[in-house]
Amino acid sequence: MRVVARTALTMMLVVATCASCTAGPGPSRTPQGPTSASSSAPEPSRSLAPPTGAIPTAAPPTGGAALAALARLPVKGRAPMTGYRRSAFGTRWPDVDHNGCDTRNDILRRDLSRVVFRASSPNCVVSSGVISDPYTGQQIDFVRGVATSALVQIDHVVALGDAWQKGAQQLSVGRRTEFANDPLNLLAVGGAANQAKGDGDAATWLPPRHAYRCAYVARQIAVKVRYGIWVTAGERDEMRRVLSRCPTQPLPLR
Repeated sequence: MRVVARTALTMMLVVATCASCTAGPGPSRTPQGPTSASSSAPEPSRSLAPPTGAIPTAAPPTGGAALAALARLPVKGRAPMTGYRRSAFGTRWPDVDHNGCDTRNDILRRDLSRVVFRASSPNCVVSSGVISDPYTGQQIDFVRGVATSALVQIDHVVALGDAWQKGAQQLSVGRRTEFANDPLNLLAVGGAANQAKGDGDAATWLPPRHAYRCAYVARQIAVKVRYGIWVTAGERDEMRRVLSRCPTQPLPLR
């Protein structure tokens, strides 16, 4: 009988112990307050303000195409003129587009008004015309001749000597020939202004006519972008200063 009683007592203790294991923790005893209507609904998402001192996301550039392109140009020092010669950019004024007319006459025909052609070369060799010099604003008569032709000259907007010192010497002769004859880089201008400019960049020379400076600098940038020519820090700063007066100035295409 004692064995049976002990066995029964042991079984009762096991059952009681298992019951306490499966019961789980009791109810929370935190104070019960009034139930809010929004407590059961998901909390709406919130836009968190950036912490104090956080760097805001930069706004996209607001300047025109010329300013944006200027920001992408490499900035380096000027290389020496060692090895420079005009022939490094090909023969002077060839017919690169094979239209039967050399580059110089192509540009004269494009930029002059009241153009008269030589009778023996209609639609090519310009005998006379009138230019409104973009650099000075002056009206200049062009008359072909030994003593008069130099009054109107074809300017390389990015001068050949300047380009040579800023990357052109690394180009092939063919690519340099394209550079020297690209209409984007050529303007018919007054001879005096062209001679005053020489091989200067924007840091050392700008057109005396202030109204043309934005277009002039934009054209230089367009040429340098097209041919991978870099700018010096001083040149970049001067270009930026000019374009600050015309921040929406576009890049010319030709």
